[in-house]
Amino acid sequence: MNLPQDPFMLMSMINMKLRDQYPSLEELCASEDIDKDWLVARLGEAGFEYLPEANQFR
Repeated sequence: MNLPQDPFMLMSMINMKLRDQYPSLEELCASEDIDKDWLVARLGEAGFEYLPEANQFR
């Protein structure tokens, strides 16, 4: 998967996939071959945090 470099675009794309296609961040990362730790850290640098109960970054 070609991921956006802009963290806001990245967050938007990931949240859309979580909402529409995947029940968890783990399943999204496994299916799309994304390093979960990298993704959480990258979005964390921009102030976003993954909320499992909402299945999205905020």
